[in-house]
Amino acid sequence: MKLRTQRLLALAVAAAFAGTAQAEIAIDVINGSEVSLEGLMQADGNWFHNDVLDLNAASPAGNDGKDTEFEMRRAEVILKGKGGRFDWTVGYDGKANKYLDANIKWKLGTNYLMVGQYKQPNSLEELTSTRHNDFISKAMVTNLFGVARRTGIAYGDDTPNFGYQISYFGRELTRNLAQGQGFGGRVYFAPMAETGNILHFGISALDYDTDADTARLRVRPDADFSTGRLIDTGNILNADRQRTYGVEGLWVGGPIKVQGEYMRSTVSRTEATSAPDWTGDSWYVYGVWNLTGETWGYKAGLPTTNLPDDPATGMWQLGLRYDSTELNDSPVLGGKEHNLTLGVNWYWRSNFKFMLNYVKVDSSKYVSSLRSELDDNPNILEARAQFYW
Repeated sequence: MKLRTQRLLALAVAAAFAGTAQAEIAIDVINGSEVSLEGLMQADGNWFHNDVLDLNAASPAGNDGKDTEFEMRRAEVILKGKGGRFDWTVGYDGKANKYLDANIKWKLGTNYLMVGQYKQPNSLEELTSTRHNDFISKAMVTNLFGVARRTGIAYGDDTPNFGYQISYFGRELTRNLAQGQGFGGRVYFAPMAETGNILHFGISALDYDTDADTARLRVRPDADFSTGRLIDTGNILNADRQRTYGVEGLWVGGPIKVQGEYMRSTVSRTEATSAPDWTGDSWYVYGVWNLTGETWGYKAGLPTTNLPDDPATGMWQLGLRYDSTELNDSPVLGGKEHNLTLGVNWYWRSNFKFMLNYVKVDSSKYVSSLRSELDDNPNILEARAQFYW
């Protein structure tokens, strides 16, 4: 299976290079459905300047406390069919060895009914395509409280200025990954939804069962290759359900975009314990400036990234993000963390993107053996080379 996947990825990359630069490769029209192939390859490098915890224990740090990790981050191939009353998608990530979106959507005007695996209706950053995320690692709130792809059934509506989706979901399609049945919903409203002039607001809610009556909330310090977590609740036992509420906002004015999200999550306990419920929260706000003057579009409640005005010189972006997480809710003391990320992005032609991020971390967590809080403030440098079609 692994060898077959590698061959498929190699053929897909060769096909993409063989043709002109484009967003997708048209294959055929079958029963009125336009079948196309898309792909995404990302290779990342992380350089860790550790403070207390070794953030990359798999590659032991030297005497200077520095760590380096290079690895393929994603190797995705997606087959799509569009046209008529039904759209369908089947995607697979050969690096993670798991299914991506795998669903069929029945279009009923602006309304739709969707069955299969899809991203759940929460988190503006999670729902935005990974190829166009503005920073290498998603913000802590997205990785901590966001629910990504699960199998289920959803109904929704997408108009130019308003939309919603309600969903019932279960486990992830790939065996032994995320589990827990639940419900979710998201509503968005965009009083301004023109290219270069966007104002968007959204709210979301999720309520789902925990796995084996246990919940654990922990998050990497805005670095996907970090094996260590600076804040961690540990196992919260006798956990019945987890409920998360979120708010989101987006503003685009010409070459500038400002985006932010806040989520608050509660783990409720079963009747078998007298322990109190646990609640934590997380948020981020960031700004991106297109130095070369391009702007963003808007579709179905999400920002869309335009191609460079001049493919030869590309599109340059400068971004700054601040995100914060609080996991302390006595008697569970998971810690708190605040990160500042500076990023530079270069979109070159239609198929390439290069990213460089610097992350400054400020965290603290109560350590029982010390009977006090321990500060841990590492610095991280990240780079990404991306090819997509």
